[in-house]
Amino acid sequence: MAKTVPESVKNPPPVDFEHSLDELEQLVARMEGGELSLDESLASFERGIGLYRHCQQSLEQAELRVRLLLDPDAPDTAEPFEPAP
Repeated sequence: MAKTVPESVKNPPPVDFEHSLDELEQLVARMEGGELSLDESLASFERGIGLYRHCQQSLEQAELRVRLLLDPDAPDTAEPFEPAP
């Protein structure tokens, strides 16, 4: 009997960094457990790559925001920060 791919693997990455990181950690733990089929492992790996990229992008945006806030040459008035889509 074939196993179905977990629903979390089929969904696009969530917007929230913490949720993405938590899901990525859960995926890694399941994959390291060695109980997934080849298809499930590949689907989980693909999902994990998407989550990793999302987390990396979120961290880069946060780093940029901190740099802008700490820049001594920045104007006295702050403007809203619009992250890249």
